[in-house]
Amino acid sequence: MRNKSTLPLLVIFLLTFIFSACASFSPAPTATPTASFTPVATNTSLPTATPVLPTATPIPAPERAKYTLNTTIDYDAHTVTVDETILYPNHTGNQLNTLVIAVVPNLWQDSFSLTGISIDGTPTTTYSISGQRLDIALSAFVKPEDILTINIQYTLSLPFAEQEDPGISRPRIYGYTKRQLNLTNWYPFVVPRDAINGDWVLHEPWYYGEHLVYDSADYEVNLKFADPATTPIVAASGVPEQQEGFTRYTITSARTFALAASREFQVSSLMVGDVTVSSYYYPFSDVGGQAALQASAEALSVYSNRYGAYPHKTLSLVMGDFNDGMEYSAFFYLSRDFYSLYDGTPANYLTFVAVHETSHQWWFEQVGNDQAEQPWLDESLATYSEHVYYENIHPDLIGWWWSYRIDFYNPQGFVDIPIYDGQGFRPYTNAAYFQGAHFLDELRARIGDEAFFAFLQDYLAQSRGKIVNSNDFFRILKEHTSTDYSDIVRQYFQNIY
Repeated sequence: MRNKSTLPLLVIFLLTFIFSACASFSPAPTATPTASFTPVATNTSLPTATPVLPTATPIPAPERAKYTLNTTIDYDAHTVTVDETILYPNHTGNQLNTLVIAVVPNLWQDSFSLTGISIDGTPTTTYSISGQRLDIALSAFVKPEDILTINIQYTLSLPFAEQEDPGISRPRIYGYTKRQLNLTNWYPFVVPRDAINGDWVLHEPWYYGEHLVYDSADYEVNLKFADPATTPIVAASGVPEQQEGFTRYTITSARTFALAASREFQVSSLMVGDVTVSSYYYPFSDVGGQAALQASAEALSVYSNRYGAYPHKTLSLVMGDFNDGMEYSAFFYLSRDFYSLYDGTPANYLTFVAVHETSHQWWFEQVGNDQAEQPWLDESLATYSEHVYYENIHPDLIGWWWSYRIDFYNPQGFVDIPIYDGQGFRPYTNAAYFQGAHFLDELRARIGDEAFFAFLQDYLAQSRGKIVNSNDFFRILKEHTSTDYSDIVRQYFQNIY
């Protein structure tokens, strides 16, 4: 077995296009339970006074939106039929007379077919859809803390996820390949609303990086297949519960719900506390599948100790039949090429990308951010979390990690660039990922380990379930140290926080 540090430069450069978390698409440029009542003894005496009826107490709005997706997949026809209900609590602080919903599958021609929309049970036609954006005009204002029920029926005709030259086109995930079906950003969701300017946050897609921003929500996905006799193996974000004729998946306080299905998946699992970590991979990749599982389980344990608890009961890592890695809630993909090039040691792409994607369950899943405008907030922390993993599990490889993973590319640029200002995939990742790792390492050295990890734990605690920005990061940092680090910020950031 050869060590990856001796791979020919051609292979290394090819891998630069596929090592990191990337966007999940390639755009063209029950029955309701019956109430049970306990009989109350009848008082036959006459009342002496007119009884005062209690004032009805308003039911408070739920903390988060809830998405219920009744879903039927025809695996061989590559179609998906969905009846989706969104319970949306208006936590914006303002009255709403419009909604903006992201419909990412509509970025592919003929992939999304809308059947109908209703608001609070009443069908509506006062909507427009263009690209990934669905605008709905409401018939009445929705007051703050009121709850809106949106029902959407639609069909997905999945595109073939053709893998092109990574130097020309980003890898494709949403859709199907010869041996895999992938549903990522596949359902319409209400986008966040900016609390300051009142704008709905739905950025335009770009050639690299992620553009979507997600509020935290609860999910129930009731999944069945058109042909139960040939049901594939499913990896999904939520906890599965077998029901009569379908499987129910549930997950709470999550950014997304993703799933992958294949008749060829092999599955191995490990328990980390009460969390089931499962690795889904193809035959002849069992060595890599087991290695990715081990690394992810180790990383989950390290990050839970260093940052704070992992919030879910499952974590699925999936061998993607494409050249990409990508994080979702309690779920992530790893490129098939990482498995092919795995050399049996932890000094390789499969290991450090597996632990990178695992860390996104903290920096993306729990602490959300605007991945288009301030991608450094999750990607810098996810990249440096690789360092945290190696120093705890393989401390002898820290030097190798810096030289092979980071400094080989001679990273330059400001950490806090939007994806649109990256000037290409390599300059963007050099800045947001690798310069970000250097910034965090220098900050840690300056303020000390105790303050650094106390800060990260508090950053997680204060930000969990929210969408934060750079000002939040530095505000919380200042609460944990009086040491001057302004020179480090000036070195790595184009904006001063």
